[in-house]
Order: sequence, then structure tokens, then C-alpha cells
Amino acid sequence: MRKHIDNYLGKFLAILMLIMTLDVLYGVVTRYVFGAQASWTEELARFLLIWIGILGAAHVSGKQMHLAIDLLKPKLSPKNAKLVDNFIKIIVILFALTVLIIGGVRLMYITQTLGQLSPALRVPMSFIYSVVPLSGILVIYYQIQEILTPGVEEAENVSID
Repeated sequence: MRKHIDNYLGKFLAILMLIMTLDVLYGVVTRYVFGAQASWTEELARFLLIWIGILGAAHVSGKQMHLAIDLLKPKLSPKNAKLVDNFIKIIVILFALTVLIIGGVRLMYITQTLGQLSPALRVPMSFIYSVVPLSGILVIYYQIQEILTPGVEEAENVSID
């Protein structure tokens, strides 16, 4: 299932990048060819960038490609390195739960209650902010999968008798 989520998320991010590229290109053309930029292009590009950035962070978290400082781990035994790794994953889960999911849902609720709409596109801001808890759910899913899945060195040590 994880590979399906990775695959769909990667394709969705690529589609968002394509839409943003076309949107920015259209904005540049309307500005320099027609003399006035379409008012909605800048806002759409901003919202797409938000979605790409936040969902992209969840995607790289799932691929274990996020930025990390690896000074302590090489000096530890494999068992202690795994403990430190799992501790870090638990901290990431707690961050995603409190900030991304709980904070994101609160943000969505507030903007929905206030009826906030984006100025140019007239899209509910709660929809734009829905990427925050969605990303939090994905980060937690990926981190739990990493904790439950044995590492390569552990999988090699498992004997089938």
C-alpha cells in the first residue's frame, strides 16, 4: 500500500508542478503581451506552491530523503542507532500530530467559520489549508511504517528456520 501512496503522491505533485508552471507562464504572457496580468494567476501560483511545498515535505519524509544531520548515528552500535532513529521518528510523529494535524484542523475550522475566501479565486481558505492536516497524516503514516519495518541490516540478520 505504501508504494501506491508514494506513486500517487508523486504523480499528484508532478501534476501540481505542471499546473503551476503553466499558470506562471500564462501570467507572464498576459503581463508582457497583453499589458496586464490576469489577476488570478499570482494567487493560484501561491496556493500551488503551498501545496507542493507541504505535500512535498511529506513525500520526502516517506522516502527518507529529508535533510538530516548524521553526526551521532555512525558512532553508535546498530542497536543504539536504531533506538535513536526510532526516538527521532516518535518526535516527528508528535510534531506532525500537534502542529500539522491538530493545528491544521484548527486553522481550517477558524477559516471555515469566518467564511474566508481568497481574494481573486474566491476559493474557501479552509480548502487551501486542508493540505496541512493531510500532510500530517501522511507524515505519521510514513513514520509508523518506518518504525514497524525492520531496517536492511535487521532484515539480513533474520534467519528463516
